[in-house]
Order: sequence, then C-alpha cells, then structure tokens
Amino acid sequence: MASRLVEIFEDERLVKRIQSKLPYLFQIAELESSRAGKVGMEVGSLREKIIIALLLYKFGEANVETEIPITEPEVDVKVSGVPVSIKTITGRSFSGVKLIWTVDAKKATEFREGYYPRCDMLLVQVNWGGTGGFYYIPVEAQQALFDRIGRDAYIKLPKPGTNPRGVEISGRALRDLVRHTLSRHIEIEWHRTQVEYNPYKRWIDYWKGE
Repeated sequence: MASRLVEIFEDERLVKRIQSKLPYLFQIAELESSRAGKVGMEVGSLREKIIIALLLYKFGEANVETEIPITEPEVDVKVSGVPVSIKTITGRSFSGVKLIWTVDAKKATEFREGYYPRCDMLLVQVNWGGTGGFYYIPVEAQQALFDRIGRDAYIKLPKPGTNPRGVEISGRALRDLVRHTLSRHIEIEWHRTQVEYNPYKRWIDYWKGE
C-alpha cells in the first residue's frame, strides 16, 4: 500500500504552516517538559504528539490510527493503514536516532540480528538557532540502503560499558537516507520566540472550573 505522507510535502500551504509553526510548538514542548532549566526525556513524547496532530490535521481522524498495540514497538501511528515511525534529533549532525531503547547488551545484539526496516519514517531535525528540517523517508529507501550496506553498517550498537540507552541508526546510514532520491524534506529555520508560558495554568483553570 502506497504511503500518503508525500502529500504533506506537496501541499504548499501546509509546508508554510510547518515552517512557521513547528519551531513554536516544539518550543512549547520543551517548556512543558523542563524542570529547573533542564529538558526532560518526556519531550520526545510531546514532540511525537505534535507530529501525530499534524497528521490528524492533514488526513483526518478517520485515516489516522493512533492506538497502536505495544506489540508494534517501532510503529508510532498508521496513516491509511500504513505504519509510520516518528523520530526527532537535536543538533546539526545526523546521529542519535534510536531504533530501540534498551540498556541490555544482549537485547541490543538480538535486535540488530532480527531488524529489518518495515515502517515509513518521519524525521524532525531540531537545530535551534540554525537550519534543520522535516523529512519523509519511505520504507523502500530504508530497505534499499539496508540491503546495500548491510546491518553492521546500518545499525550502531551501544559501546560496552556505556549507558547510551539504545540501538541507533548509524550516522552514515541516516545521512544517506535523508539524501535518498525517494525521500522528501522541508527546510526549517529553528528560531525561538518570546513565550509567556505557565505549564500549570491549564490545570489550575480546571481546578477553578465548576
């Protein structure tokens, strides 16, 4: 079944909305997940919800499945029945994208040996104060690269004795994926805006309500 995600990148009005709104929404996500000036791990879940909300806005609730069973750990959402994985990275370099979160070396090795790309990917590169992007990497591009370079070059295992919390797509593989002829991207300037934001306000409002 062909993916409809490419429609996002062909919709000029939506492209402009993404360029203007995504930095602001991700900034709100950081403020919501920050404590004492440090951004917490939960920012990833909030970013994911922002992207899923974009898919709901574009394709409608009838075409976006958000209740994904835990037995499908790589799938974050389905669009018209097609599984999609949502990834975000921060910084200029293409590195650090997790395929699975685990600190267990045995599980990491087992995952690598059994892994094969099976989801379309939406990747957001956050680069505050610089240029990043919003990328669509179809499963066909992932599979073609995986077959060409092999699993050892495609997958980066955590180094023994460290605690990186996961198995990653290698930097080399990710750079090749975003440049693949089947992939699409929207360039985004990541500028922060002055935001007066109180993460407790909506909850206080609920307590005040009848």
